[in-house]
Amino acid sequence: MPDGCGGTISSRVMRCVNPVDLTVGVNEASDLLPVHSSELLAARGWRRAFWTTLDEGPVEECVALLGLPEGEADDGHWQAELLSADAGRETGRTEDGEALAYRDGYVYVFGSHFGSKRGPLRPRRAFVARFREEEAIAGVTRLEVVRNKFRFHRAINDALAAANIQPLKPGSEVNKRFIVETIERGRQRGKRWISRITEGDLPINIEGTAFTPDGSLLVGLRFPVTEQGEPLIIELADVEELFHSSGLPTVKRVFRLTGVTPPGTLTGIRGMSVRPDGTVDAVVGSIDALGKRSVLLDEHPEGGDVECRHVRFQPPVSGDAVEAEVIRELTGFHNVEGVAEVDGETYYVTDEDHRVALWVA
Repeated sequence: MPDGCGGTISSRVMRCVNPVDLTVGVNEASDLLPVHSSELLAARGWRRAFWTTLDEGPVEECVALLGLPEGEADDGHWQAELLSADAGRETGRTEDGEALAYRDGYVYVFGSHFGSKRGPLRPRRAFVARFREEEAIAGVTRLEVVRNKFRFHRAINDALAAANIQPLKPGSEVNKRFIVETIERGRQRGKRWISRITEGDLPINIEGTAFTPDGSLLVGLRFPVTEQGEPLIIELADVEELFHSSGLPTVKRVFRLTGVTPPGTLTGIRGMSVRPDGTVDAVVGSIDALGKRSVLLDEHPEGGDVECRHVRFQPPVSGDAVEAEVIRELTGFHNVEGVAEVDGETYYVTDEDHRVALWVA
């Protein structure tokens, strides 16, 4: 395995490509999305490329391209560049981009909608942004940014309350730090969005997204999970409308992934991507990071020391449970943040400190 690549995955199963350095302060990568535009690839001289997002800083400073030049082997020298973007009046007003998805020429970026490890929820993280992929060929790319003021939070909490699924109820400390303190801060600052947060709500942490072939959006949650510790996925019908109206997104269904959670643990979604046949690849793993004073792990330590798994499932037509197939045990890794398949090869991205590390199966 090349120098600088962490982890213990056997080289007979996967190999690490050369770590890619990005010249930003804290550049831990989140998610991995293949570039769809052949014009963009040609303009850069790349035969393969991915989008990733960095989870520190405003969205306009944290979208990056990872490209493999023509003639280079998969484990050769990848290039990296930050997207030059303009978020208009929302410049500097977002943070913690965690998930990417592609639809009809647009790349979408979703904030976590969560908070710091010890709360409260942060309005800057409740956003959706998008840009036309081909605009990234040259010049400054225009970002459309909607800070949704906890509309996702309200819609998902209402859907979870109505679903035939029992989410894991957080304890009093999580409720106090993430929900009660968020309401108190919003009230002190005169924020109208406090009407969308009620005591007893669950804090949501979005870490994976993927559009289905029919245009609905699958939203993978790192938290909450079910009482059995299973990952939860929300299917939304009209995400594009967020850019044109102030209503709540429409939830089509809530479902859980079965067969992917090791006994005695809790697992949430860490990343998702849709395959050409409409099946979905996902990375599942811990509900929060170890060693960072997470209040979630204070209450649920069984959700911390969990190695990642690559799983695959077919989105349901009906029902609230889907049995997923375990594709690969990502032994030794707690920090796999994205998965994507290109030309029959599977790539993973890990949030190595101060670099982006790609792995290929």
